[in-house]
Amino acid sequence: MAESPLILLGGAAATLLKGKGALQDIDQLSLFKSITKKTYSISKVRDIVPKLKEAFKVAQSGTPGPVFVELPIDILYPYSIIHKEFAPPPNARGISGKIIKWYLDTYLKNMFAGAFDGEPDFEPLPLDIPIAQQTDINKAIEMLTKAKKPLMILGSQSVLTQTVPINCLRDAIESLGIPVYLGGMARGLLGQKSSIQMRQARRDALKECDLVILGGSVADFRLSYGKVFSRKSKIISINRDRDQLFKNSKLFWKLDLPIQADAAKFFVDLANQLKDSYRVDQDWLQSLRDRDNEKEKKALELASEIPKEHLNPLDVLHKLENVLDEKTILIADGGDFVGSASYILRPRGPLCWLDPGAFGTLGCGAGFAIGAKLCRPDHDVLIIYGDGSLGYTLIEFDTYVRHKIPITAIVGNDACWMQICREQVPMLGSDVACRLAYTSYEKAADAFGAEGIVLDQNEREKIEPILRECLERTRKQGIPTLINAKISKTKFREGSISV
Repeated sequence: MAESPLILLGGAAATLLKGKGALQDIDQLSLFKSITKKTYSISKVRDIVPKLKEAFKVAQSGTPGPVFVELPIDILYPYSIIHKEFAPPPNARGISGKIIKWYLDTYLKNMFAGAFDGEPDFEPLPLDIPIAQQTDINKAIEMLTKAKKPLMILGSQSVLTQTVPINCLRDAIESLGIPVYLGGMARGLLGQKSSIQMRQARRDALKECDLVILGGSVADFRLSYGKVFSRKSKIISINRDRDQLFKNSKLFWKLDLPIQADAAKFFVDLANQLKDSYRVDQDWLQSLRDRDNEKEKKALELASEIPKEHLNPLDVLHKLENVLDEKTILIADGGDFVGSASYILRPRGPLCWLDPGAFGTLGCGAGFAIGAKLCRPDHDVLIIYGDGSLGYTLIEFDTYVRHKIPITAIVGNDACWMQICREQVPMLGSDVACRLAYTSYEKAADAFGAEGIVLDQNEREKIEPILRECLERTRKQGIPTLINAKISKTKFREGSISV
């Protein structure tokens, strides 16, 4: 669901022993079939390279996604070991003995035949990526020039960089000048500040606009299944996946121009063909800015409220925003605290916000952070955790320390699964399975050899300098740091949905 091109390699029992009670022998292909684009099981050594090449192509083509490749141990071990383990007795007697000998000889021959004939071809296979037709671009231009109040919503799929560089996409979006909301990993595409990016009151904007352009964004729960769209609005949607393109259309909303294509390439082509011939109505743009600014002002007022206990989470996040370096990658791993952070923290550049996508998988933070830091060692990497999600990967601070990976994490500790609690208590009158404790998570980080810091009401006046010091220490001294911010409840996200 996150549309990540992932190759998962899995070991398996020897092909000869499948179904015969070998250790950990299960039907992995059936297990992975429902959550991958494709599954493979390789049974011959000569097929390893061709099948892996095909797997990489499938994972990256069309709508990217995971591919599972099963590699039984007998195709990975040297011939001498497999021959010693499975070779038939040299002097087989009787019909059954000769049949067994023939079977094992054939098995060994087929498994290794042609495996070492010449050099393997490692050249990657060409990818199949759908590109928008010129007729579709022409229709989009016609609809756009007729619109008085256009609006764009870009999702994670729009920042796939297989067809155009990310900077070209950013320039194209800025050139179009259409007010835009960025969601998922598209956050940060336009940097920390952009005159056309809106962050607040998206629902109101969608009710007022007369044209919506969805770029890699889907009418699922994040857009109330399409119910947020005005029936008077024309809608253009660009998506590589046909199912996602039409999701919930004709049920809650009407799709006027479906384009099954790469969103990034579409926007670059659209901007190049419009050039200076198109300009958004500035009154429309200003009205959205004014509303955005008003919402930001109210959020700051909420952040200034001092709770009776612990810290105001909005205040913590605003002060964190003030100390983030220009080279910072933000990792989202949580529910309510991360939801607030998505409104307040402003990624500094493209691909500087990583989240798990529509499935909202908790526990992704540590893996994302390690990958991000190893790919961009010159960037600060900061994980934003909820206290529920932290429980999945807290032990990875041991990994950071052992492998000398300087990562900073902040946990919004409200002693609750708050995103669930917000709905559950009003609906069911019970907080069962929602409550946690104000646990001293920083002590666990200390025990692993990292730096553990606690922020509570005693540190209220020093939050910003403490956060700045933590980030600088991790950056300069290479010490992984966990900041345990004990926070109070807030009404900031009342009415937010989690289903």
